[in-house]
Amino acid sequence: MIRFFVLSLFPQIFEPATNFSILKRAQDRNLIKIFPINIRDFAKGKHKITDLPPYGGGAGMVLKPEPIFCAVEHILNKYKINKKNLEIVLLSAAGKLFDQKLAYNLVLKKNIILICGHYEGVDERVAKNLATQEISVGNYVVSGGEYPALILIDAVTRLAANVLKNQESLKTESFQNQENLVEYPQFTRPKTYKNHKVPNTLLSGNHKQIEEWRTKKSAEKTKINRPDILF
Repeated sequence: MIRFFVLSLFPQIFEPATNFSILKRAQDRNLIKIFPINIRDFAKGKHKITDLPPYGGGAGMVLKPEPIFCAVEHILNKYKINKKNLEIVLLSAAGKLFDQKLAYNLVLKKNIILICGHYEGVDERVAKNLATQEISVGNYVVSGGEYPALILIDAVTRLAANVLKNQESLKTESFQNQENLVEYPQFTRPKTYKNHKVPNTLLSGNHKQIEEWRTKKSAEKTKINRPDILF
């Protein structure tokens, strides 16, 4: 089982978002557990302040380090987590770009703590002195780390043993083949729709030709849409 502990100012996002499809089935079968945890619960003082203006000036507010450190310590103690089976991930636009290789590395861990930033960012001491790695889901900025955390949870869960009914499907997906290509184009019935036809090769029944066609189309689509991943 993989346990995901998600530290967020908005933990209510996670239950509805993970309560269907593959993530729900994985939870029902005890293959994964998701624990949304409110950072504010670990803030000190009457007003439970979690963010303050940045030192040196600038726009926005920065999440304080203390509540996040305290939340992580609470998780480690409550669930008696061995750090050898632990990854602490800070979701951040400044982090390493998330990809399938990183997902495969994370699926080997039994416990993953995800720290969701918000506002202008998170105190750098969280990245440097607490998180084991800092991850970005893309070259863009979103309002907080909650949706990137959901992307990571979904990507890692799909790779966990026994989650997908057909494990063979993983072998043909984008970024999973040896050539690191995106997946080939897929078609299903009807054969013709609005004068757009399914390629004849896919209807031929010749498995060798179909495989060659798929390899060729994967390379073509990768070159057009994702030239950045070509070697």
